[in-house]
Amino acid sequence: MEKIIDIIDSIAHEKGLPPESAKEAFKTALIQTAKRVICEECDFEVEIDEKNKRYTLYQKITVVEPGDPRLADEAEKFISLDEAKEIDPDAELGDELTSEVNLEEYGRSAASALYHEIEYHIQRFVEEQMFNKYKAMIGTIVNGPVTRVDSEQNTYIEIDEVRAVLPKRNRIKGESFRVGETIKGILRYVGIDKKFGIHLEISRTMPKFLEELLKQEVPEIADGLVVIEKSARIPGERAKVALTAVSPRVDPVGAAVGVRGVRINAVSEELHNENIDCIEYSPIPEIFVARSLSPAIISSVKIEDDKAIVTLPSDQKSKAIGKSGINIRLASMLTGYQIELNEIAASGTSEESGTKEEKQVNPDALKALFGE
Repeated sequence: MEKIIDIIDSIAHEKGLPPESAKEAFKTALIQTAKRVICEECDFEVEIDEKNKRYTLYQKITVVEPGDPRLADEAEKFISLDEAKEIDPDAELGDELTSEVNLEEYGRSAASALYHEIEYHIQRFVEEQMFNKYKAMIGTIVNGPVTRVDSEQNTYIEIDEVRAVLPKRNRIKGESFRVGETIKGILRYVGIDKKFGIHLEISRTMPKFLEELLKQEVPEIADGLVVIEKSARIPGERAKVALTAVSPRVDPVGAAVGVRGVRINAVSEELHNENIDCIEYSPIPEIFVARSLSPAIISSVKIEDDKAIVTLPSDQKSKAIGKSGINIRLASMLTGYQIELNEIAASGTSEESGTKEEKQVNPDALKALFGE
């Protein structure tokens, strides 16, 4: 085991681990091996001489009274004060003495146990490093090729060295994927399991996915000139995004849409042709609610607790509600208010109906006139 420190450094380089982490894994492996081979209840510590590339394993022994019963029951952990003074004249009760241990004296079983412990703890460090890496990526877009689609339509994707799953519930309605196809998604969850290692879950239905796609397509959003305040989605059908600009010289909606809609169309294509409405955010709730119901034209909005009472012309009601109620649902999701619609009659309706009544002729009068 003379060159074992060099071997540990090589493993660290191969696995992409910091040398300090690899050496900590090695120390843990040594201590666990000593506990298994020598004494399960004993305390051990390891020192590494970086200069000479050597390690030393020590066993800790506590100094107790000569008549202490633990000397007989746990001789490996305790030493009497008289014996301790023979080793160190300055020893006192309660002190911890260290005794060097050589694992090579315990034969092949110790070497085999140490090998497995090193392998196990190095792998744990690698997984922990990967776990921290992907945990920091939660909420960002990841992509990779599809490796498998199971019978329940869960899609498995290879992301770097880790396999991720796109569950059917996180997939946009109507989407289907083939093996080898590269897909994008938002990293939603990172887990680690002793048996299966690291597993990732991605989603294509979260509003955050829409926001991150906009950030990729719109430089003004990436640079912080335009801010996404809120977003709401009914995946695969329609979405609304509330935007605000840091500078009055920047049009947030125009920046997001792009020339001839090129930017917003690119995002829509990635989302299975989801229709995306961009509106300008307002901190004034009444204005924000009115804008969120676009393309309907709103007459007035009154806020009462968590309810927004919206007054609008009767000919605008269908636009406010949208097909299958999708527009009002998204507006409610975006603003956080329960929206109630109140109709008002369109201007000129009563006059038009009155004119029609005036132009009507009594059929009986006609008969009398022509003598029928």
